[in-house]
Amino acid sequence: MVYIGGEGKPVSDAAKHCPFCELPARSDADALIISRGELAFAVLNLYPYNPGHLMVVPYRHVGDYTDLTAAEAAEVALFTQRAMAALRAATRPQGFNIGMNQGAVGGAGIAAHLHQHVVPRWGGDMNFMPVIGHTRVLPQLLSEARDQLAEHWPRA
Repeated sequence: MVYIGGEGKPVSDAAKHCPFCELPARSDADALIISRGELAFAVLNLYPYNPGHLMVVPYRHVGDYTDLTAAEAAEVALFTQRAMAALRAATRPQGFNIGMNQGAVGGAGIAAHLHQHVVPRWGGDMNFMPVIGHTRVLPQLLSEARDQLAEHWPRA
């Protein structure tokens, strides 16, 4: 219900109202940050589709993929690869959904700050709960998932 009610969503496109801009000032455990790079970081999604659903986010407040610098795009790509490696080591998914929703009409919940989703998938992971009950069942606390993925995050 917090998600549906829009709690924590920015009230404008300004960086001062952006949760992704505020996260890096907090501790990794408190913000659910898995790893920090020079230009991007990986963080668990507060409203995950599946256990281990994380996002790769550039530090710079930018909403469009074409506005990333070459270095930012390279680090987002590198962190996406590392996220997949960490998830494979920690939870052994059978596949992944990876992608960005661009703009509000494209499905971006926070359209003003680019973020790439990395969603681990398993055969049969979509059951009756999300389809009929409009509810997801996650067998792991977010803090436990963050610790597990941080432990398996590949080091440079």
